[in-house]
Amino acid sequence: MADERSLLQVRALRKTFPGTVALDDVDFDLRAGEVHALLGENGAGKSTLIKCLTGAYRRDAGTIAMEGREVSPESTQDAQDLGIGTVYQEVNLLPNMSVAENLTLGRQPGRFGIVNRRAQLRDAEAMLDGYGLDIDVRRDLSSYSIAIQQIIAIARAVDLSGKVLILDEPTASLDAREVAMLFDVVRGLKERGLGIVFISHFLDQVFSISDRMTVLRNGQLIATENAEGLDRVRLVNLMLGHDLEEVERRRPERKEAGAGGKAITFNGFGRRGHVEPFDLRIEAGETLGMAGLLGSGRTETAEVMFGSAVADSGECVDGNGPVRLNSPRAAIAAGFGFAPEDRKTDGIVGDLSVRENIVLALQARRGWARPLPRAEQQRLADEYIRKLDIRTPNSEKPLGQLSGGNQQKAILARWLAMNPRFLILDEPTRGIDVGAHAEILRLIEDVVEQGMSILLISSELEELVAVSDRVIVVRDRSHVAELTGGDIRAERIVDAIAGETVQ
Repeated sequence: MADERSLLQVRALRKTFPGTVALDDVDFDLRAGEVHALLGENGAGKSTLIKCLTGAYRRDAGTIAMEGREVSPESTQDAQDLGIGTVYQEVNLLPNMSVAENLTLGRQPGRFGIVNRRAQLRDAEAMLDGYGLDIDVRRDLSSYSIAIQQIIAIARAVDLSGKVLILDEPTASLDAREVAMLFDVVRGLKERGLGIVFISHFLDQVFSISDRMTVLRNGQLIATENAEGLDRVRLVNLMLGHDLEEVERRRPERKEAGAGGKAITFNGFGRRGHVEPFDLRIEAGETLGMAGLLGSGRTETAEVMFGSAVADSGECVDGNGPVRLNSPRAAIAAGFGFAPEDRKTDGIVGDLSVRENIVLALQARRGWARPLPRAEQQRLADEYIRKLDIRTPNSEKPLGQLSGGNQQKAILARWLAMNPRFLILDEPTRGIDVGAHAEILRLIEDVVEQGMSILLISSELEELVAVSDRVIVVRDRSHVAELTGGDIRAERIVDAIAGETVQ
């Protein structure tokens, strides 16, 4: 991988945490004057690699070299002194201070603790020179758009470091015009000879700005490829990490949609910076699959559907008229449920018992002024512990003490106890054993047969093929394809994710 143009070299980098190998002998090279995309699904090792480079983590083994000299950054300040700067998705500056104060923070011009304001303004304007910004550096940072704040953060990082710039999801909250403005800045820095590491889930952006791409998976280096001529389908397969198999579809072909009174329709529904407006109709008794790389907009779609991120365009309607979705409480009242991807953070309440977790959504819909009788709580808990085979000594066991698969089944029990008409399942089988995986898929099929509508978001393409009536493909925060019938095959889904035309 390395050559005489390498600015930054990583060799056999290893980082472990208790029970986890986060980086397993990873090599990485960055050249001066290139944009090098670092790609991989969540948990691939991208963040760990960046934290080792920037001194936030100490590596366990391996070497890091800058311009041929081995270095060992011990802190983020140490990394900056070595020439490595980082800009994150969430701008790490102070919004209540002026642009000039942010740009010169920690090195304000002056003497004896008194800041020379005139020199500070002059230094700030000089720092922004060449970035194409005509702004008043005396105004608070918060008065400018996120895109301009990103450019200001880049200007500060480059001035502090000046050799390597790491951009970690810098475009996640930007619209197309703002992305173009940011990329103009990145290309200018590239011409100045900086090496730029670009981390993003947006494949179109990655291909438009990158010279090379490195894919990590499960803490290991999978490939480093030149961007020019790289086949998108190959890149997606490298990221997904396994050969796709032909899977037998377990769902019969659906007949034409019946009476529309039970359908839920989203018209132009979306949220700026979150997910582009989409049109979607979900029939009663239908499993709608959703595919896409992590960060593509799958979870963001679920969040606007459930009101945890309120849509700023479009409407949701059913046979009775508009459906109000301006909060999770409103969504629950409308008969919607949502089992999130991160069950430990967003799903379970670990210190509460299995029983208390199961009745949580039903109690929320009733309102806290109408507590569910303890006998009814117990009946529901016992019923779903039995139905879903939740392995617990009793219903009073704290849920956080059960295995991941049993926690996942308890979250499903929570929503089934509420009997929603529409249930969103975001990666319901991730991180669980094979037996629990099969039980959850069987459960999905059972509740759909009884008339419930399911949105199944999954990285397991074979899982989507097996149980979905339709599959929506999401890329770069937009719904880009809908597959039906014989097109519901793993390779067709990959083609759509990669941006290939689906006939």
